Amino acid sequence: MQAWVLERPSEVALAGSTQGPLTLREIPRPEPGPGEVRLKVDACGVCHTDLHTAEGDLELPRLPIVPGHQVIGTVDAIGPGVTGVGVGERLGAYWLRKACGRCPACLRGEENLCAQAQFNGLHSDGGYAEWMTVPAAYTVAIPSRMASHAAAPLLCAGVIGYRSLRLADFRPGGTVALFGFGASAHLVLQLAVRQGARVFVFTRGESHRRLALALGAKWAGLPGDEAPEPADCAVTFAPAGVVVPQALRAVRPGGTVAINAVHLTDIPSMPYALLYGERTLRSVANLTAQDAREFIALADRLDIRAEFTRYPFAAANEALRDMKASRVDGAAVLDVAGV
Repeated sequence: MQAWVLERPSEVALAGSTQGPLTLREIPRPEPGPGEVRLKVDACGVCHTDLHTAEGDLELPRLPIVPGHQVIGTVDAIGPGVTGVGVGERLGAYWLRKACGRCPACLRGEENLCAQAQFNGLHSDGGYAEWMTVPAAYTVAIPSRMASHAAAPLLCAGVIGYRSLRLADFRPGGTVALFGFGASAHLVLQLAVRQGARVFVFTRGESHRRLALALGAKWAGLPGDEAPEPADCAVTFAPAGVVVPQALRAVRPGGTVAINAVHLTDIPSMPYALLYGERTLRSVANLTAQDAREFIALADRLDIRAEFTRYPFAAANEALRDMKASRVDGAAVLDVAGV
């Protein structure tokens, strides 16, 4: 089968190069092991985590590796011990591949914090390929009315955004500030608006501000601008520590700021007054299988839709370049099956 392989990390060039860190290779088609299913991949979302993987910002447990963890595919083979899943079913795979199920974190229902957790596209080959295998217990059924390319970004950008909004202590009808406006934020905006929230968006991109307003934001401005009123909570999406003080400045006393980033540059020194007043600052780490099930059900019920740019399978490096340069409004999706 064909797959995009990261053999060693390298910087994704913004301009002047048609090359990239990924190489298209012919590799063996994987066979599902115990508890696993094999997916014939239809589409795979392109995530900022893929960019951090390709550039070596994350510790890489193995190389070479096939990235990709926002995967929609059809089951075409089933490993030993799998029940409740049939050949021909359309499933989604997401960032979390599996957790141990035995450690204190797992027993608390916090499998996202499991020290033995493994992740698709990091510990095992992911969805930048024609086929991939995944534990059946860590998949989610995709509603029939969701097209594969539109559903793919929901599986990480959407699910982790949903978890971030919860950890920011979001309440329906409240006021939310979002910092950065890419794949995850544009889904969080819809989720908040559908629940009666007023949403303020801070982003550098003019086209991103236009999209935010079109999707229902009450206000969109530049980082450093002042929103119409203090927000009850905020979520930061940009992988830049400088936005954290900006977000704290934007929330009211008692408000919460959740940092949605797997990799973040250093947070600059800031006055304690930004945190004072019982404001809460917290990080968001990964996601759980329950998060995925809950969000896909919500997205189906509330008609949350991803704005996306479709890239042919041959253009994986181009998709990474466009994401790094903030040239994508919404999400980028690889059209793996060409349908």
